Amino acid sequence: MKQLLIVGATALVFLTQPVSANDRPGEGVTVRPIIEPVLEEYFYAKVLLRALTDVGYKVADPQEAIAQTAHLAVGTGDADFYTDSWDQLHQSFFEEAGGSKVMTKVGNLVQGALQGYLVDKKTYDSGIKNLGQLKDPKVAALFDADGDGKADLAGCVPGWGCERIIEHQLDEYKLRATVTHNQGEYNAIIADTIARLKIGKPVLYYTWTPYWVSGVLVPGKDVEFLAVPYTSLPDGKKADTTVNGKNTGFPVDNIRVVARNDFLAKNPAASKLMELVTIPVNDVSEENMLIQKGEKSMSDIDRHVDDWIEKHRSEYDSWLKAARSTSK
Repeated sequence: MKQLLIVGATALVFLTQPVSANDRPGEGVTVRPIIEPVLEEYFYAKVLLRALTDVGYKVADPQEAIAQTAHLAVGTGDADFYTDSWDQLHQSFFEEAGGSKVMTKVGNLVQGALQGYLVDKKTYDSGIKNLGQLKDPKVAALFDADGDGKADLAGCVPGWGCERIIEHQLDEYKLRATVTHNQGEYNAIIADTIARLKIGKPVLYYTWTPYWVSGVLVPGKDVEFLAVPYTSLPDGKKADTTVNGKNTGFPVDNIRVVARNDFLAKNPAASKLMELVTIPVNDVSEENMLIQKGEKSMSDIDRHVDDWIEKHRSEYDSWLKAARSTSK
């Protein structure tokens, strides 16, 4: 009996021992993220935030801001990191907010993000395959949705970054007289575009991946990417904008974390997670379709994160292990 009591007491002590500091290197530190206010971009951000929590960090309620403002918030110290910085698309925002003197781009949360101009497949197959063809008023009129004779391009929200490229290219390709760049709430604009396509009308729009739109209007089936006359980006920037043999006008991009240098220096475990956490672009698009189908509450998105982590448990745990090793 005495031996049993000793064994039981020993086991109790073992079970109640505190978690090793090495398992929770972020203990006592609150991190301040900033996230794009777009539901579809919460998923991959929340995977990173979950990993930070699992190594001991307390994650403050994320601030929300569009890309340009978010970079400024990190640059001025109002946030520790931003989870939706497109490496090439947002380079100007990065530089304007202080650049490498105060911030660092870390890891690749999502790789292989695409952008471009698309039209309905029927119009594409009829011979309208290049954005430059819209200089012809007769071609542009095919996409006239409001009766003014000009093509209506469902475009990009100001402050996202894509609007700078679109605005530049409309000037560069001499399309101002025949094309209207419609900007505003993107989901409302694209909903009108989808409705127009469903009744057999030609459509012209900008979109990107990962996003749900390409799951509803499927490239190669419902729509096709247009080529552009030649590569031309704002501020004379050079980049390869060819995708599968077609010059779409936008470079293939990676979505990265931008974090303050002082934060990274003080938090090697967080830095390691930001370096390692990556979500396949198709997984993001699939999750975005769940949101489009109605699973759009924060609890729904948290469940999507839970499901993704369980399906990728070995990889996820390897990220945590690497982050914990930084405290040894």
